[in-house]
Amino acid sequence: QVQLVESGGGLVQAGGSLRLFCAASGSILRINDMGWYRQAPGKQRELVARIFGGSSTNYLNSVKGRFTISRDSAKNTVYLQMNSLKPEDTAVYYCNADLIDYDGIRGDYWGQGTQVTVSS
Repeated sequence: QVQLVESGGGLVQAGGSLRLFCAASGSILRINDMGWYRQAPGKQRELVARIFGGSSTNYLNSVKGRFTISRDSAKNTVYLQMNSLKPEDTAVYYCNADLIDYDGIRGDYWGQGTQVTVSS
């Protein structure tokens, strides 16, 4: 089995910073790429940032220059540094991993989500 566990969410004032963590564990042979998504009330889940095997990244336009995704492949961990937070960043943030397990099966895995609330 594979598990993704997030932490680091919370309540912060506009202009503040938070750092999200996500650790993948279990029967993992290789992680291809990892990312962060978010879902605000009444809205669809959207990609915030993704980091690929070669460390290339892509970001949602509205977070470019404010958020940074990074990865520690040895620890199967991905981070999201969020600076200059805005009220519109308020959402549940989910970690995602595209990986191959010990049986050679490729799958898409999600964490349980962590709440980020930015007050104005």
